[in-house]
Amino acid sequence: MTEKWLEYTRLYEGLRTMPYTCPVGHLTIGYGHNLENGISQQAAEFILKEDLQIAQNMVQKQFTGWKKLNEVRQFVLVDMAFNMGIHKLATFKKMLAAVEEGNYTAAANEMLNSRWAVQVGRRARELAQMMEKGEYI
Repeated sequence: MTEKWLEYTRLYEGLRTMPYTCPVGHLTIGYGHNLENGISQQAAEFILKEDLQIAQNMVQKQFTGWKKLNEVRQFVLVDMAFNMGIHKLATFKKMLAAVEEGNYTAAANEMLNSRWAVQVGRRARELAQMMEKGEYI
């Protein structure tokens, strides 16, 4: 593959960053990538890293106490934002207030006392434990 091949294919396909249905009915994204064929593990890893960075940026903007948190507690907030979206995370007002106050036991309890915790089960239990202890499990 050469740069010229990429240049022409970009030109002919055009970039679409949102999924769309191509003229023959296939769910497509990017430069004509047929999503029905899936993606490679490398592409999935790239997307995961990009999505986690986006979630981290959003949490940093929304949560004034970000810099006071250790890496583990930062991860908990980022993972929650990644999982449910920043707007849904923002509805965890009591949990976020407890984090801001440094009351991590209360924050963990608020996490577990939610519909989200029921929906994600083990993930919520583990994240709550990490929030409370400030350590990866």
